[in-house]
Amino acid sequence: MFRLLFYLVIGYALYQLIKGFLRKTSTEIPRRTGEVETFQDPVCGVYVTREDAVIGRVNGERIYFCSTECLEKYRQDHENTSSHANKSGGST
Repeated sequence: MFRLLFYLVIGYALYQLIKGFLRKTSTEIPRRTGEVETFQDPVCGVYVTREDAVIGRVNGERIYFCSTECLEKYRQDHENTSSHANKSGGST
């Protein structure tokens, strides 16, 4: 009797082990192939993809931002440094 109970417990444990293994492999999220190009926001440092980025142009250069707030802050800082350089006679 104990031998039968022992085999049933071992069988059930193996069943649960195999069931758990199969569940993990079947529910994996498929990964994308290839790398996605990312750009670092110069204001806050967050990395964004081309599709998610807010693109600004400063002096003809494309700059990628995570949000319009970062874009506006960058423009304000850029204008402040440009106007400050013009008032002080520019750089040498």
